[in-house]
Amino acid sequence: MQELSADLLLNAYLNGFFPMADPDSGELEWYCPDPRAILDLTDLHISKTLLRTVRSARFEIRTNTCFDTVLLECAKPAAGRESTWIDQRITEAYGALHRSGFAHSVEAWKDDNLVGGLYGVQIGGAFFGESMFRRQDASGRDASKVCLVWLTEHLQTIGATLLDIQFMTPHLRRFGACEIPADDYLARLATAVELPCDWQ
Repeated sequence: MQELSADLLLNAYLNGFFPMADPDSGELEWYCPDPRAILDLTDLHISKTLLRTVRSARFEIRTNTCFDTVLLECAKPAAGRESTWIDQRITEAYGALHRSGFAHSVEAWKDDNLVGGLYGVQIGGAFFGESMFRRQDASGRDASKVCLVWLTEHLQTIGATLLDIQFMTPHLRRFGACEIPADDYLARLATAVELPCDWQ
């Protein structure tokens, strides 16, 4: 079975690649999509309903308090995602990245229960969004969306310029996500990773 280390992951991200484990074969596959999907930090589309939810403070947003739990929740089957690309190699490698300060979680809590979240990797002013989840009952409604709104605001606050979402989905398109050529992405990436951005 192919090995996956934190150093290998960092080098891959710096060159525009990210891994996914094939749920059927178990093979670790590397991707650099063309076109590449990104979310413009200055042009996030937020519906009026979601904006009301954000302003209502229904969820308490925390960061990096339970990274491993968020990652494991993202790996669980969900509607429309019956199989997972997050295997043990991925959980261990991203856990190591988190412990070294490169991987972060954004978490939505309600009544002291984790009901949604997302995680990704930050290098300088670039954030590579990996996955998100929400509880399937009413308590998790809009939880991951609120985390995404928080993330975009936080990235702007720390001076980041690139939010990579890898592949386009109908869900993210509603937030204003767009696709750009790989060459354009790599040029933006090279600039973003050199920025002195501290997650804080």
